[in-house]
Amino acid sequence: MTTSLAGRAAIVTGAGRGLGRAEALELARRGAAVLVNDYEAAIAQETADDIVKAGGQAVASAGDVSDFGYAESLTSLAIDSFGTLDILVNNAGILRDRMVFSMSEQEWDDVLRVHAKGHFAMTRHATAYWRDRSKASGGPVYGRIVNTSSEAFLAGAAGQANYAAAKAAIVGLTTATANGCARYGVRANAICPRARTKMTEDVFAGFEVPAEGMDPLAVEHVSPLVAYLASPAADKVNGQLFVVHGGMVLLMQRPVVEERWDSAQETFTVSELETGMGSYFETKAPGEGFSATEVLSMRRS
Repeated sequence: MTTSLAGRAAIVTGAGRGLGRAEALELARRGAAVLVNDYEAAIAQETADDIVKAGGQAVASAGDVSDFGYAESLTSLAIDSFGTLDILVNNAGILRDRMVFSMSEQEWDDVLRVHAKGHFAMTRHATAYWRDRSKASGGPVYGRIVNTSSEAFLAGAAGQANYAAAKAAIVGLTTATANGCARYGVRANAICPRARTKMTEDVFAGFEVPAEGMDPLAVEHVSPLVAYLASPAADKVNGQLFVVHGGMVLLMQRPVVEERWDSAQETFTVSELETGMGSYFETKAPGEGFSATEVLSMRRS
């Protein structure tokens, strides 16, 4: 199947700079008309202008995607501007890094609102549009969602409890959307990108830009995967989680059962659990929990 996006229309949130901008430009290069969203009007317009200057079609809109009403109006704007909506790339986000014991309520709420609610609000309105179209046509339509999670969720980043929690929520939203909307033609996947952007400049401050060659943290390593997942060629890809950076894409495996304990009677006693589980965790290496910290050390070979 083709990877061309000619005739398709996309919304990319947080597309004024960094990852979102690179993704919007790549979708446009592949032929999609793009609705460029950002919280800041000037940089959203700049990305849209660059797409138009390159011969593409784009419209800019400034607003907060965690605002449910604005998310609905953004979806309508895409449909009114381009006659359809085929692709949603949820990228908008913020950081408020702090150790969990020092984190304020506002820092928690802000990050969960922008990431988790922002992804939900846009997904809710896009999938409603696709469901209605599917019911009207009597068959599946074309719908692609690419959500942005993070390795912070996979590894349990110590100083990012709010961010890790929000990114975990996004993976749950993605798989639920993939399972619930596949019948209508919707394909939903999530990526965990590692890239040097304004939002992550402090996170990657210790990673030097190489004197020669492409920066392994360049946003351009991520945008081709987004374009592929948005294309007809990715029709069989649904409910998946990918890590992407530096010329490498990892497909993450779903959680698997590591061990099982069964009670000898109708239900467990505490002492029985201590006997069964105590010996198991006595020999388990410290720090070897659910978090997949090893993913942070993986590089292209």
